[in-house]
Amino acid sequence: MRVALTLIACLAASGATAQTCGGPFGDFVAALKRQAVAQGYAPALVDGFFAGVRNDQNVLAADRRQGFFQKDFIAFSRSLISQNRLDNGRRYGQRYAQTFATIESRYGIPSGVLLAFWAFETDFGQVQGDVNTRDALVTLAHDCRRPQLFLPQVMAALELYKRGDFDPATTTGAWAGEIGQVQMLPADILASGQDGDGDGHVRLKTSAPDALLSGAAMLSRFGWRPNEPWLQEIIVPPGLDLRQTGLNHTLTVRQWQAAGVQARTGDLGPGALQASVLLPMGQGGPAFLAYPNFNVYLEWNQSLVYVTTAAYFATRLMGAPVYTAGNPDPGLTGPQMQELQRKLQARGYDVGGVDGILGEKTREAVQREQERLGLPADAWPTTALLSRL
Repeated sequence: MRVALTLIACLAASGATAQTCGGPFGDFVAALKRQAVAQGYAPALVDGFFAGVRNDQNVLAADRRQGFFQKDFIAFSRSLISQNRLDNGRRYGQRYAQTFATIESRYGIPSGVLLAFWAFETDFGQVQGDVNTRDALVTLAHDCRRPQLFLPQVMAALELYKRGDFDPATTTGAWAGEIGQVQMLPADILASGQDGDGDGHVRLKTSAPDALLSGAAMLSRFGWRPNEPWLQEIIVPPGLDLRQTGLNHTLTVRQWQAAGVQARTGDLGPGALQASVLLPMGQGGPAFLAYPNFNVYLEWNQSLVYVTTAAYFATRLMGAPVYTAGNPDPGLTGPQMQELQRKLQARGYDVGGVDGILGEKTREAVQREQERLGLPADAWPTTALLSRL
């Protein structure tokens, strides 16, 4: 974020543009070019990078229809995790066993963690996206929803172009500008790119070892704690104080054990380790203990349902059984969730925007209102809560 704000400040201070997003697209691109030259890039290089850039309306449409993340954890995980993906995960784990051994030795990250991301992001490199990356990044930087995220990515792509590792005319990927088999943004490639196959280049689209080692380096940079767990299915005892659940509450594993929390299989992590009880669909649904490494997942992707699914799938690839689905109360529809978020905003809560997605900020607000109203404070919004509000 600091880099993003620095770029925005530089744009304003240089007089390159009266605003950091929006306005005529051509004027916005011209301002970016002037700023790039001011930062020391050769004018010819800058012209080559931005030649033919266009405002991609399909990218904006994709950005506004992320309804996939409105699914609840059970529906989402069942849609992403299939027997075919499990089988392929184990197959690719064997095929690149040496790469995963290097990752575990260097970063303390088990193979299942990278395999899960690899599976979900691109189906093990098979579906990497066909959207022009430069156009996507400039389009999203011009759009005023999240310029602080995408302006630095444009400049990072320019730096990759200068190094010969990015072709603005032919480099393609996801609609949000991610590149390669584990889908990394240009700034993350600059910071964490690794040459895993020893050919002297970082080729995240064509080299699985490069992509996997780069992904591991990024997780390490995000704060992955070597050789520690990340997520574990648990059995929650009747009468557990639900007000203590959620990622915003932590106790030591020893304290959770004293409260009656048990591992469904195997043993819980070290007693002194901090952890949170995560109930993605409330007290009636699946239950997990989220360790500090789970927070690293939220640096990769901010969708709680996505990262919970990815973290759980990683445990499956490492031998964990299918979770116990339980019998959770029905959740809210997308429009109902938006209505709930508006009601919570009206009561002064920061829910991260009215988007119909149950993110961590909405969950925290829900839990506080449940406690205030005398409802089970499990952070799972239901029609009963909505009607009470």
